Amino acid sequence: MNLLKFRVVPALVGFGLAVAIATVPVLGQVLPSPDAPPVSNAPDTSNQVMQMKVPKLKVNVNLVNFYFTAFNRHHGLVDDLTREDCKLTENGVPQTIKDWTADANQPLTLGILLDTSGSQEDLLPLEKQSAERFLKDVLRPKDQAFVVNFDVQVQLRQDFTNNLTLLDDALNSAQINTAGGGGSVGIPGLGQGTVPTVGTPKGTVLYDAVAQASNDKMRLQPGRKALILLTDGEDFGSTTKPSTAIEDAIKANAIIYVILIADRSFYSGFTFGYTGAAQMQRLTEATGGRVIDVGNNGRKLDEAFREIAQELRTQYFVSYTPTDAKEDGTFRKVKIRCDRPGLKIDARKGYYAIPGAGN
Repeated sequence: MNLLKFRVVPALVGFGLAVAIATVPVLGQVLPSPDAPPVSNAPDTSNQVMQMKVPKLKVNVNLVNFYFTAFNRHHGLVDDLTREDCKLTENGVPQTIKDWTADANQPLTLGILLDTSGSQEDLLPLEKQSAERFLKDVLRPKDQAFVVNFDVQVQLRQDFTNNLTLLDDALNSAQINTAGGGGSVGIPGLGQGTVPTVGTPKGTVLYDAVAQASNDKMRLQPGRKALILLTDGEDFGSTTKPSTAIEDAIKANAIIYVILIADRSFYSGFTFGYTGAAQMQRLTEATGGRVIDVGNNGRKLDEAFREIAQELRTQYFVSYTPTDAKEDGTFRKVKIRCDRPGLKIDARKGYYAIPGAGN
């Protein structure tokens, strides 16, 4: 897969400047090496964007970590499971659970990914307001978040921080891409505009955004990690295949939630129609998250964020030493089953046994 790069954008930027910047070729962002100190929470005030090499994730197959959420048959959260209630298998082989924790105070790393393509023009203000309320509600002193928007390119609006003011500024600075082809004033959708296009030129690089957020931001972060996408689920022009985006998220151990907020009437004039819901279902199920369809309803959007906040605070952590110790890079299917009638478990589908140590 080609190495993808973020384009860093200062958090406070006017609409005119955002349009002008959106036409500049995407550049890379420096990330720390695995031995570097933790990423600073200070805002990026530099105007210089530098290149870096993204380190490969190294999963220690001697200790595999999983987070999962449990629901009853009425989709209510279940928070009283014990180690004795559950069994875990890897490729069908029973494994011994080493650690078991149900701790709502574990540090949390969040990525907010905003779809700023033209199909979201009427919905973006609602998304910003609800995301601000969500971050205010869910972030605690040890938590951190970053903000990305994507349309014909992927832009990092705010790097890791716990500062709500910086995060709010980043959300508010995101604008719908309304430039014509190549940044010139013209008909939206011709090259770099708001109307999705199939193939080349690009329209909405959703899978590129997931891959970059997973590889460039989440892989080096410990503990609980979740990417929350606010989008209609349509991708037009990503160089990243859906299967690759899923693989990158799994390797980063990042749960993906999709808040499906779609103005379906936008697609009524296009021959390809609307197909976003099915694609997003595949993306979320593989990583242990889920799709919440809110249509274009602001009340449902707020409720979706509340559900995600509750789920993230009602997660179980398990770890085990696999009986198959080979570091062969293969994908290992992991299933967690708990002895409760009607119980449903949301967890990523497995992990990659990549050679090396560290997680």
